[in-house]
Amino acid sequence: MTTAAQLRDRFAVVTGASHGIGAAIAERLAASGVHLVLVARSAGKLDEAAARLSRRHGVTVRALPADLATADAPAQLAKTLADEGIEVEMLVNNAGVTARGPVLDGDPARFRSLIDVNVNALTELTTLLVPAMVARGHGAVVNIASTGGYVPAPNLAVYAATKAYVVSFSQALWAETQGTGVRVVAVSPGPTKTAMNTRGTRSSEAVATTVLRALSGNGPAVIDGKTNALTALLFGRLLPTRLSLAVARRIMAKSGV
Repeated sequence: MTTAAQLRDRFAVVTGASHGIGAAIAERLAASGVHLVLVARSAGKLDEAAARLSRRHGVTVRALPADLATADAPAQLAKTLADEGIEVEMLVNNAGVTARGPVLDGDPARFRSLIDVNVNALTELTTLLVPAMVARGHGAVVNIASTGGYVPAPNLAVYAATKAYVVSFSQALWAETQGTGVRVVAVSPGPTKTAMNTRGTRSSEAVATTVLRALSGNGPAVIDGKTNALTALLFGRLLPTRLSLAVARRIMAKSGV
């Protein structure tokens, strides 16, 4: 269990922090007195966000532009943090990309880039930063997954598969870090209104609230919103796979998950 009070005056790294869910999480952490390292591709937006959060909440905010689809980006980010003497108390792996459409019509290079961000960068950053948390006996890792990780997702096959990885990876890491003082949890939003999904129905601020609550919990995975949790249970565990796929195809088309 980790509380916002325990994170106060310590550093949190938030990836994908220039907009959407990442920006909302950064806002909530800064309001709780947490210093921030913001990571995203857009240097301009990142600098604006850093200045705004620092001015509004009186915390230290460092902007580190990085394209996490690049192979050496996670290692370079970890090196920069070490060189600057930033001790990371919390890692929020929020950066993610999607690709809509059938696999048969997909671009292999785009799929590779998606996997590099959603899976490889998340895994590498976690692997690089968690050992120091364990050595100190405290820290937190929040991996932003998706209800797509629980529900079959025709026309979002690669994206959903990466989020299933995030859920599974987080659950396993949660088990591995029991008794170390490090809190690990996967938080899975459903359709959330962001630049990546303009048809979403839930707000980024609602997801950020769920993230802060999940920190103070004990379980390895949390789904944002009661309706989303019910949907994940129904389609991921209770319905036969063929029926899940048929219904999910229709829902995906309407909701923009």
